[in-house]
Amino acid sequence: MLNIQSTQAQNAISISGVVQTEAGEPLPGATVFIKGTFIGSSTDRDGKFVLKADFTEPPVIISVSFIGYETREIGVSQAKQEVRVVLPVTTNITNAVVVSASRVAENISQVAVTVEKVNTRQVESLTTPDLLAGLARFKAVDVNSSSLLTSSISTRGFNSSRSERVIQMADYMDTQLPSLSSNFGNLLGIPDLDVESIEIVHGPASALYGANAFNGVVLFNSKDPFVSEGLSVRLRGGNRDLFDGQLRYAKKLTDRLAVKITGGMLTAQDFLADNQDPTSTTIEPNNHTADSNLGYDAVNRYGDLGNTFGPSGGALNKQTVFLPGFSEKELIVGDQKAKIIKVNPSVSYLLTDNVKATADYKYVNSKTIFQGASRYRFENSGSHQGRVEVKGTNWFVRGYTTRDYSGKRDPKTDGSYNLGFLGAFLQTQPAPNFNVPNGSGGTRPGTYAERYFGTYAAVYNQAFAANGGNAAAAAASARTFANTNAPLLRPGTPAFDEARDRIIHDGTPGQGARVILRSILNDASAQYNFKFSFAELIVGGAYRQFLLGSDGSLFSDTKDGDRIQNHEYGAYAQITKSLLAERLKLSVAGRVDEFKNFAPAFSPRASVVYSAGSDNQQNFRASYNRAFRAPTQTDQYIRLDVGRAILLGNIGKGFDGYTTRGALYHADALRLEEVNTFEVGYRAQVASKVSLDVDYFRSSYDDFIGTQTFIGNIDGTRPASPVPSATNPARAIQISANVAQKVKTQGASVGLSYTVGAPLILSANYSFNDLVSEDLPESFQTFFNTPRHKYNFGLTGLALSRKLGYTVNYRWTDSYLYESTFATGRLAAYHTVDAQAGYNITKLRTTLQAGVSNLFDSGNVQTYGSAGIGRLGYIGLLFDVK
Repeated sequence: MLNIQSTQAQNAISISGVVQTEAGEPLPGATVFIKGTFIGSSTDRDGKFVLKADFTEPPVIISVSFIGYETREIGVSQAKQEVRVVLPVTTNITNAVVVSASRVAENISQVAVTVEKVNTRQVESLTTPDLLAGLARFKAVDVNSSSLLTSSISTRGFNSSRSERVIQMADYMDTQLPSLSSNFGNLLGIPDLDVESIEIVHGPASALYGANAFNGVVLFNSKDPFVSEGLSVRLRGGNRDLFDGQLRYAKKLTDRLAVKITGGMLTAQDFLADNQDPTSTTIEPNNHTADSNLGYDAVNRYGDLGNTFGPSGGALNKQTVFLPGFSEKELIVGDQKAKIIKVNPSVSYLLTDNVKATADYKYVNSKTIFQGASRYRFENSGSHQGRVEVKGTNWFVRGYTTRDYSGKRDPKTDGSYNLGFLGAFLQTQPAPNFNVPNGSGGTRPGTYAERYFGTYAAVYNQAFAANGGNAAAAAASARTFANTNAPLLRPGTPAFDEARDRIIHDGTPGQGARVILRSILNDASAQYNFKFSFAELIVGGAYRQFLLGSDGSLFSDTKDGDRIQNHEYGAYAQITKSLLAERLKLSVAGRVDEFKNFAPAFSPRASVVYSAGSDNQQNFRASYNRAFRAPTQTDQYIRLDVGRAILLGNIGKGFDGYTTRGALYHADALRLEEVNTFEVGYRAQVASKVSLDVDYFRSSYDDFIGTQTFIGNIDGTRPASPVPSATNPARAIQISANVAQKVKTQGASVGLSYTVGAPLILSANYSFNDLVSEDLPESFQTFFNTPRHKYNFGLTGLALSRKLGYTVNYRWTDSYLYESTFATGRLAAYHTVDAQAGYNITKLRTTLQAGVSNLFDSGNVQTYGSAGIGRLGYIGLLFDVK
C-alpha cells in the first residue's frame, strides 16, 4: 500500500478550474470529484477549485454537480490544464442519485422502489427544531412529535411514538437507543449543518437491511470533509426561550488527511401534555366519564389510581373510585426545558485514491420528554457512539458501538424518571398520623391512598343510606368530604417535594420511578459489489449484538451490573441485469437472518424498472418485497411492574394463561412479524418543467405483534384459579404477543413539482393510506396510527438577484384513531404553515435567517396523549466560510 501511495504521489498533478453558470456567474459550493475515486473538493466563493490527479492513464474524468443545475463530466487529458465548467440550470429533478434503495449509487428515476431524496438546500429550509419533524412535508412521510425534540417517523402506516418499524441511520449507523429500541428524533443523528442529504425508502427493505427495515429506511448522509471544507456557524433565537447554536469545521490537513468536528446545543421551553379526557376502556376497563364523582383516570393525569371495592365497601361493592392525580407540569415542578447537546469529531484518511478510512465519535446529551408505555422525563440522558470504517469505491467494512445512558449512576444526581410511577408512588407514601390494621392483630402506617379511599367509602355509605339510595348524591358528598378531610400530597408543599425527590432518584422496582439506561449495541457489517460483464452482484453481511442493562428498572436484568445478551446476524445478495439498451432493469435480492430467540427468516425482493422516452424520462417500476420485524428488546426482555399489571418479556416457553379476547392472540412465545408487499410506481419528467412521482402498494401482515393482558403466573404456568388471592399468586400480566389475524393495508401517493423558473419551484404531494381488513374483531387494536388522507403544498424561491431565498409549506392531516399502550383516542384533523427566509450578505459571508413552524399556532396533537406542538419562531444568522 505504501508503494501504491508513493507512485500516486509522484504522478499527482494539480488540476485547477472554475465553475460558472451560463451567465458567467461563479457557482460557490459546487462539488468537484475525480470520477471513480475519493478525490474531491468544492468551489470557493469565486467558483474556483484545485484538485490533485494521477495522470498515469489520461484522460482524468472530473464530475461537477450543484443543486438545481445539470451534472457535467469533463475529460482532462493534459496536466496543469485550466478547466472551465459551465453548468446549465436544470428543471429535471428526477436525475438525483441515491444509494439507500439498492445499497449502490443509482439514478432516482430508475430505482425499483419508492424513495424520496432531500438535498442540502431543502434541509436548510426546514424550520422545526428537530430535523426529523420537518420531514413530514415530503410525500407519504408520517412524523409524530410527542414533545419538542422527540419525533418518530414512518411510511405506510403503523406509526407510533417509538417508530419501531423503520430503521433510522446516520452514515449507515443505527441511531436508536438500544435500551428503548427507538430513536429520540434526531438525537443521535447528524447536525443540520453537516447533512449532505436524507434518503427515505418507503416500505419493506429487509432484503438488504435486515429484519427491522419493515416499513422503510431513513438514511442521513453527512458531508465529506475532503469535499466540503470550511467553517460554518449558525445561531438562532426565538420564542419559548429558544436558543439554537451549531458549528461545523472541516479541514484537509494534507492531500490525504482530513478532520471534521460538528456539534451544537439547542434549548427551549418544551410543550407539556394536558389531555384531561378519560383514558380509554382499552387501557382502563373500569374508567368513568369526566363528570363522575367517583373520579376517573385521565390521559395526562398521573397517580389517579383506581380502587375497586369488594363486599366490605358496602354500597360501593364492585364500584371503582379514582384518586385525584397530578398534572405533568406539577410532577416536573415547572422545569419544562428541553435541551440537546451534540459533539462529533471525526478523522478521515485516504489510504489510496480509491480507499478511505474514517474514525469518528459522537456524544449526545438530552433533557426531554419521551412517550412510550408511559410518559418519561429524561434528564442528563443520551448516548456515546464510535465508528471505524474502511471503504473503497465498490466495497466497505464497518464497525460501530452505541452505549446509551440515563444520567450518572449516582442516584443522587440521576433525574430521569417515569411520570406514571412518580404519580402512583406519591399516592402510596405513608400519611401522617394514620394507621391501618396489618392483618396480624397490629397496625402499620397507612398511605395517603388508603386514607382517601377509606374516608370516601365511609361518607359514601352514610350518605347513600341517608338519601334513600341516591348513588349520585352519595358520590358527590363523598368526593367533597374526602378531598377536604383526607388530602393527598399537593405540589408546592415540603412533604411533596421531599417525597418527589426521593422517588425520582430511587430505582427500586415497586417503590421508585428512576429510569436507568445502560445498554450497548455493537454492529459490524461488510459489503462487496462485483461488476461483471453480464450483471452486477452485491454480497454483504452483518452481525449485531445487544447488551441490555437497566439495573432492573426496565429489563429483567439485575442490579449487580450484568447485562442481558442478545444477538442477530444475516447475509444478503442482490443481482441486477440491464437489458434493451439499458431501458429494462431486472433485480433480485434476498437476505437470510438468524436470531438468538427466533427461527431464521428469509427476506426476498424482486423488481423491474422500464424506462421509456427519448431520454429515458418515463420510468415504470414494480416490485415484490417480503420483510420481517423482530420484536423490540423490551418486547423480549421487559420486566416492569406498573401496579395494575406486570409487563413481562415473552420469549422462551411463552405463557399458558387465559385471555378475555378468546383466540385472538397467541399466548405462546413471540414470533417474527411478517409483511408481504406488492407495489407499482411511475416517476417521470412529464414536461420540460414538470416532474411526477406516483405509487400504489398493497400489504398483508401475518403474526402481527400486539399486546395481550391476562391473569396468569409470572413463571408462565397456568394459575390454579382465575381470581388472584392471598393463596393464589396469579396476577394481571401484559405481554407482547402475535395476533391470530391477518391484517391488510393499501395506499397510494403522488408528488408533483413545477419549476416556474430557476428562482421558483411549486410542489405538492398527497398520500392515501387504508386499513382494508374487513373481518377484524371489535376488540382488536392494529396500531395503524396513520391518517387516511394527507397533503402538502410548498413554494421555494429566490429573489433580489438571488440574495433572498424563501420557502413556504402548508400541511393538512386527516383525523384518525391513534392507538398505543399508553393512551388511545382520536386525533383531530390539523393543519400547519411553516415559512422560512434567508438573506445573503456576500461580503460578510453571512446569511440573515428568519423562520417559523406552525405559524398560526394551531395546537397540533400528533401523538395521542402527548402535547400539542405549537408555534416556534426564530431569527438568526449563518456564518459560512468555505
